[in-house]
Amino acid sequence: MDFFDPEKEVHKHGSKLPHWQQDEVMQFVTFRLKDAMPQEKIQLWKAQRVVWMTHHPLPWSAETEAEYHREFTHKLERWLDEGAGSCLLRAQEARNVLEKTMMTDHGSRAQHHAWVIMPNHVHLLFSPMIAIEELMRTWKGISARRIGRGSIWQKNYRDTMIRDREHFANAVRYIRKNPARLPEGTYALWQGPRALAVP
Repeated sequence: MDFFDPEKEVHKHGSKLPHWQQDEVMQFVTFRLKDAMPQEKIQLWKAQRVVWMTHHPLPWSAETEAEYHREFTHKLERWLDEGAGSCLLRAQEARNVLEKTMMTDHGSRAQHHAWVIMPNHVHLLFSPMIAIEELMRTWKGISARRIGRGSIWQKNYRDTMIRDREHFANAVRYIRKNPARLPEGTYALWQGPRALAVP
């Protein structure tokens, strides 16, 4: 099953920012370095999000989800793309470690479709074959140890289940465009056959 089915059971975990998973439905996940976002911006974003969420409880309609992304997701993405923090992943050695860590599970614990490693954050489009929280814990833990700079990752991550082919194509295009303003050698972009078929 590639896309979210509103008729089927959804597994949820996490209390502050619930994560939703439905078997091997494709996921678009963003995670970032611990210092990628100024704390004052994060505190303001969280406060505004709490107020908004009290007026828009889950589950959401497609329109409400679109509104959420306009109000919160896109703002967060813009801040990330501003390149705050140490930008540790600008270094090719660090990107190589993370890439090898994630791709070790390709075809066994996850089916990767596309990803981009930016200087301070990562976007992944994949089909999980096990619990997402286990994949994220593994990828973050192993890469942090191998990079050797201590605890480098933000504890949480943002995930969105892919609804349909159009949503998948939009996620692929977003990943491709994300590093558009960065110089070569400061990011890593990978696409599998299914992503490459997206015009």
